Amino acid sequence: MDHNSNNSTRPTPQPASAPLPDARAATTPKRRSRWLGSTIAIALVAALAGGAWYLVQSKKTPAGMAGGAPGMGGPPGMGPGAMRAMAVTVGSAAAKRQTLPVTLTAMGTVVPTTTVTLTTQVSGILRDVLFTEGQMVKKGQKLAQIDPRPFEQALQQAKGQLARDQAQLDAARVTLKRYQTLWDQDSIARQDLDTQAALAKQLEGTVVADQAQVQTAQLNLGYATITSPIDGRIGLRTMDPGNYISAGGTTGIAVITKVAPIDVSFTVPQDHIPSVLGAQKADPRLPVAALDRAGSKTLAQGVFLTLDNLVDTATGTVKAKARFENTDGALFPNQFVNTRLTLKDESALVVPVTAIRTGGNGDFVYVINADRTVTQRTVIRGMSTVEWVAINSGLKEGELVVTEGADRLKDGAVVALQGDTPTQAHGASSGRRGAREGGPREGGGRRGNGEGRGANGATAPGAAAPGTAAGNGAPAGGGGGGVAVEPNAGQPSAAAPAVNPEPPAAGNSGSGGSGGSNGSTPSTGSGQTAPAIKPEEVPKGMAPAATTVQPAQRANQ
Repeated sequence: MDHNSNNSTRPTPQPASAPLPDARAATTPKRRSRWLGSTIAIALVAALAGGAWYLVQSKKTPAGMAGGAPGMGGPPGMGPGAMRAMAVTVGSAAAKRQTLPVTLTAMGTVVPTTTVTLTTQVSGILRDVLFTEGQMVKKGQKLAQIDPRPFEQALQQAKGQLARDQAQLDAARVTLKRYQTLWDQDSIARQDLDTQAALAKQLEGTVVADQAQVQTAQLNLGYATITSPIDGRIGLRTMDPGNYISAGGTTGIAVITKVAPIDVSFTVPQDHIPSVLGAQKADPRLPVAALDRAGSKTLAQGVFLTLDNLVDTATGTVKAKARFENTDGALFPNQFVNTRLTLKDESALVVPVTAIRTGGNGDFVYVINADRTVTQRTVIRGMSTVEWVAINSGLKEGELVVTEGADRLKDGAVVALQGDTPTQAHGASSGRRGAREGGPREGGGRRGNGEGRGANGATAPGAAAPGTAAGNGAPAGGGGGGVAVEPNAGQPSAAAPAVNPEPPAAGNSGSGGSGGSNGSTPSTGSGQTAPAIKPEEVPKGMAPAATTVQPAQRANQ
């Protein structure tokens, strides 16, 4: 009884803590899903980054450049055929000995030999302007006319005064002659004779002054007609007819410049003064060329005149002048030109100007070797012209240098010269033959130990053994971006002779297996599977060649 009562009073367990396992169970999947989402996001970002990097590297890598031969400027494993496929076509020229002119180039300004401001020497009303602006005028040509009537009247007045005084002089001379006769007869006093003689002399002076007045009036009348003092080109007029013009004005009516011949003023560095003077002694007529602003077109040819008599201490140069006939009017007053003064001619080893490159160590050229590789060689340049530059040291006569396409080269790069005949690569791949026969093929051979997967059907150069091709036009031997799998790694064996692959054939995306050392099955151009090479068929002492498909990004390293 008591036992039952004790049992009845024992507290019954309540499922109060039952919801706790449910909360934990709900929290755990949330955390797992969160970590799983983060992991997937990181994986996607990494995949996108890797894909972008691969695309960039594949664009940088030329087609067929998956491996190269050491020592030939390409990646390890690249054969001669692949080297020809990645060669850069360049222009070339041979260094030769040629006569170059020793020249001095300087900036200059065209200066007229004579400049005249057309002014008047008398004041008056400008009645007529008889020239056209910009006209070529001759010396003595009538250009303008001032109202001449005041000057004509002044001339008439001077002439009248002269005539009156001349008559008085004549009368005085007649009286003096009479006085001389009376003096001889001792009829008059000596004083009367001397007085009459002095009067005649006075009138002679008056007549001379009157003659000068007449000549002045005539001269002023001539100044009323304005003529050209030189041959040249007249500029824009500054005064119109009807305006009053004053003598001694600084503005004038127009400006006349003499343009044929014409001079060019330029500067010569003081260090070259002895060379210029010595060359002028040897040849008094040193040739000078006037070039346009760009320095590419010759405007006129002239001769050197002289140097100035002092050096400008501010610039360390001395002024010089050259004269040009300028019969065709190619040079215009105050025009900016480039001058080229030729001192003498010298024989030098020259190359085209486009062959010279400039780097951190100075000037250099790319020399083309006999094996069609280039070597970067530092040179010291000398005098130059528009087309040629002299090489003082660093180059020998007859050596070929790159003149075009040097921007894509580096030391040891392989080049092809313009006009070279392309050579067919030995051992063309079966995929290339299939592409020639026209169209896609599918082969289903056995896959060896090595396996590669590529894009765009790029054939990996340097593959010694063919593999299985699958897809439309995918050549055997693995894709250009496949992962390298080297069978029999670490086992000593004699490598089979490498076969030079042909240039890669473009096709659709596909996958191909590179032949391994055991059981590799080559594919044919017609889509049939060639018999596999059995290990027992390999000659003694020579292991089957391992096919290594290098990734495209490794070829860029």
